[in-house]
Amino acid sequence: MSLKVKDLMRIMEEYAPLNYKEDFDNVGLMVGDEESEVTSILVSLDCTMDVVEEGKEKGCNFILTHHPLLFLKPKTITKSTLQGRKIIELIKNDINLYSSHTNLDSTKDGINDLITKLLDFDSWEVIDEKPYEEKVGIGRMVTLSSLVTLEDLCNKVKSALNIPTLKYSGGENTIIKKVAIINGSGNDFLFKAKELGADCIITGDTTYHYVSDLNEEGVCVIDIGHFESEWPGMQLVGVWLQNKLKLMGYDNRVYISEKSFSPYKYK
Repeated sequence: MSLKVKDLMRIMEEYAPLNYKEDFDNVGLMVGDEESEVTSILVSLDCTMDVVEEGKEKGCNFILTHHPLLFLKPKTITKSTLQGRKIIELIKNDINLYSSHTNLDSTKDGINDLITKLLDFDSWEVIDEKPYEEKVGIGRMVTLSSLVTLEDLCNKVKSALNIPTLKYSGGENTIIKKVAIINGSGNDFLFKAKELGADCIITGDTTYHYVSDLNEEGVCVIDIGHFESEWPGMQLVGVWLQNKLKLMGYDNRVYISEKSFSPYKYK
């Protein structure tokens, strides 16, 4: 059975509807042809040049990313910019690019939920719930069934997400009862999480002054990194997509990128 780009779009948009995205975001088909037939699919966090090359090597003509390549509309598409070079390379090689970003964060069983489950939490509330859909929105708030220390929670996060190092603020012996989880950059929702009673916020891409203020107010922060807070969930989305296609009778292979890395290194 032939799988077309428009079929994949429908599958992804039933899972993560486009109207779940944040107002600032750009999601959906970035580059491509809805009527083209899909060979294989490559799942990555970002559309880097290495990922585009990987798609070519693996024979994939559909790349699914979390972060949109076209976050802002370009004024020109030329080889003088990195974005332009990527778009030209995708078009030259007939590779379709689709991005599911904040809509995939917000949706049920999306990145927010998947990261929360990976941390072995099974019950939560949504921090910034969409007004038209229950249990959909940015961020998850967990009330722990038993108290833990910040040090224990840091160790739990490192083990569950396979993270060798992380940044945190707060006293190691601070008792944690309520945990907020915001994948990606959580700066816009830090103080809403505080208002909802979070003792600790697990997120990525925090900035000094926000964390300093929260530290003074007794709210701990565990900054696991932007990539580290999303890639484990995105890999599970790839597994889900492969299983979904098989159930629907398609035999297209879904590859999890081997070239999807954080740009940061630690010593």
